[in-house]
Amino acid sequence: MRAPTVTGKVMAILGAFLPGDVRLTLTEICRRAELPLATGHRLVKELVEGGFVERLPDGSYRVGTLLWQIGAQAGGPRELRELALPYMEDLYATTRENVQLAVLHHDRALYVERLRGRTSVPIVSRVAGDLPLHATGVGKVLLAFAAPETVDRVLAGELTSHTPNTVVDPVRLRAELEEVRRTGVACTQEEMSVGTCSVAVPVRGPDGTVVAALSLVAWRHNADLRRLVPAVLAAARDLSRDLAASGR
Repeated sequence: MRAPTVTGKVMAILGAFLPGDVRLTLTEICRRAELPLATGHRLVKELVEGGFVERLPDGSYRVGTLLWQIGAQAGGPRELRELALPYMEDLYATTRENVQLAVLHHDRALYVERLRGRTSVPIVSRVAGDLPLHATGVGKVLLAFAAPETVDRVLAGELTSHTPNTVVDPVRLRAELEEVRRTGVACTQEEMSVGTCSVAVPVRGPDGTVVAALSLVAWRHNADLRRLVPAVLAAARDLSRDLAASGR
């Protein structure tokens, strides 16, 4: 097997931050990148000097501003986010609940944007972070309308329980996905975090295929689905219409 190139080592270092950790020590970076400490130290130092990684006063590291600027230019997510933001803002103004937009990426729900208020229920999602498909409202929408081979692969994989309510039985999940395809709505109850519920619906591109999922996340004890479901459906419909008109 060929030894990793310098480029491969640098990509491994930057990829170490992908699980969502804001800060990593040098030891953590090298362990995740599978690099000797000396090699990792040298390359991380160069990345710090180039502005791709930032060294914090406590000696830990985080993604640098330059890398963020480059990443922000990613075409698909940026264009979708720009089109979706006005509808997401209107949806938040109407409901005062967390609003999230996610796309399918590597069998996970990748969050492109989210809006939350001071009194909204705390949520675990973050922009550019990802969460499992089987335990989230947006994830169930994305999985329901994904290719059959994607559904088979996800349901055959590890389905982790995040709360006592997380559905991990593949047979039950397939039935839920069929219901999502029939109704166009996915509702979850405390599957990703205790005390929350979510309502998610598909966003369609110009050719009618599902390109994203839009959701609301609220406190379970006082969520009024009769109000939330129509609101998120209307926002997704208007966003889909905008996407069709733009041809993106």
